[in-house]
Amino acid sequence: MAKKTKEGKRIVKEKKHEETQNNKNVEEKINKDDKSNSDVEIEKLKSDVDHWKNEYYRAYADMQNLRKRIEADHREAIKYRAEGFVSDLLPILDGFHMALNAETKSPEMKNFLVGFEFIYRNLVNVLENEGVKEFSPKIGEEFDPSYMQAIETEVNEKDPNKIVKVVTKGYKLHDHLIRPAMVVVTIKEKNDKEQKNNDENVQNMDA
Repeated sequence: MAKKTKEGKRIVKEKKHEETQNNKNVEEKINKDDKSNSDVEIEKLKSDVDHWKNEYYRAYADMQNLRKRIEADHREAIKYRAEGFVSDLLPILDGFHMALNAETKSPEMKNFLVGFEFIYRNLVNVLENEGVKEFSPKIGEEFDPSYMQAIETEVNEKDPNKIVKVVTKGYKLHDHLIRPAMVVVTIKEKNDKEQKNNDENVQNMDA
């Protein structure tokens, strides 16, 4: 009887040990699964953080570039704000040039021209303060179509493509060409077809 009781206690003890071990294994598995899930969540959160951080930096860079473009456009608009106004003034300046270059023997007219020149100089000073530059090619200078326009030609076989007369001055606003200088330029003698094309070009410019 005592032997059976002892055996029963041993069996109960083994079962308890087995249950304890099973419980321990279950807890370890749960902890391991929890840790694995936590690691996955952490990696996902890190990935999300990196993604949105990159999106933020990209958006910030775009905003900075946009701000710089807007500021550059604003500076450009201010720099060339007077371009249309200056273009409208060119016929008036041409009139001053014609009057000041006119030859007269009349003392009264000479006095008028002194007043005209004073007004003209003041007007030019105002325009220069806005960045307007007046230029006039020199006689004998090489013709340059980038800032000159030939409105008439003269045949000169020995020395073609040279300026022989400046009809009107040219004007720039900073680095923008508002109007090219109108000039008479020498050319080599042309055949009838070239002469006809040149006459048509001059007529088109006059139109």
